[in-house]
Amino acid sequence: MEKMKAPSSMPEEKTYARKRPKRKRNRTAGRLITEIFAVAVTIVLFGIPLYFIFVNAAKDTQESSLLNMSWPSTFQLIENIQLVFAAENGMILRAFFNSAVITIASIVLLIFFGAMAGYVLHRKRTKSTPVINFLILVGLIIPPAVVPTIWVLESIGLFKTMPGIILVEVALHLPFTVMLYRSFMATIPKQLDEAALIDGCGKLRLFFSIILPLLKPVSATVIVLTAVGVYNDFVNPLYFFPGADNATLQLTLYNFMSLYSTQWNLLFANILIISLPPLIMFIFFNRRIVAGMTAGSIK
Repeated sequence: MEKMKAPSSMPEEKTYARKRPKRKRNRTAGRLITEIFAVAVTIVLFGIPLYFIFVNAAKDTQESSLLNMSWPSTFQLIENIQLVFAAENGMILRAFFNSAVITIASIVLLIFFGAMAGYVLHRKRTKSTPVINFLILVGLIIPPAVVPTIWVLESIGLFKTMPGIILVEVALHLPFTVMLYRSFMATIPKQLDEAALIDGCGKLRLFFSIILPLLKPVSATVIVLTAVGVYNDFVNPLYFFPGADNATLQLTLYNFMSLYSTQWNLLFANILIISLPPLIMFIFFNRRIVAGMTAGSIK
């Protein structure tokens, strides 16, 4: 009986060995199909609009008014870019300076206040913690009110000023920033705080010397997301920071739009210019964005 059982097990092992390569091939094929589908969706959502902007930015005024995707008969992208920089006495250069100052100042304040708020909310659980968490969620859900905000800014003398628009941007992005820092704090053990306090480290030194350097992944995420959000903001500078000298890059699009006519080639050239900085930033920091967003999801 033992001699009869031994040969019967061989076909089972052979069939199992034959099935394994098929499963690997199926997984490889499925992964390849998924990657092709992802590339196709990316081209449709991002590549086609970028190509449309590029070809129309390289056309003349008459040809760009057709708003099609045909290649320009006369390629004059450099000439259109020069006209964009010369429009309104170089307004785009002043707008670039204003956008850079607003973006950098907003990022610094958001990292400073968001990191401290996220640290306190995660480490110290009190009776008021659920209320504060609810207010943070409310800040994400409820849209800002324009007229009351203008009234508050005028009453404190910050309407049409650089500090005023910076405070508005910080207030709008602070709830999301606090949530990112609070979730990331779950990856930092609390025993690290206790060991530092036992060794005589003060609370401020504990935060700035030990905790804040450990928050670099989520800080990189905050920098990229906030920079893109503040840089591309169109509505808030229009309402709270009006004036030709206070124009930001997004508001320079009005230079080529009027009630009766629009210079589409210069408009698309302007869009192409102001879209390059966030595009370059996203290409170089997209991995850090994903790492900072997912960090803290699993403790």
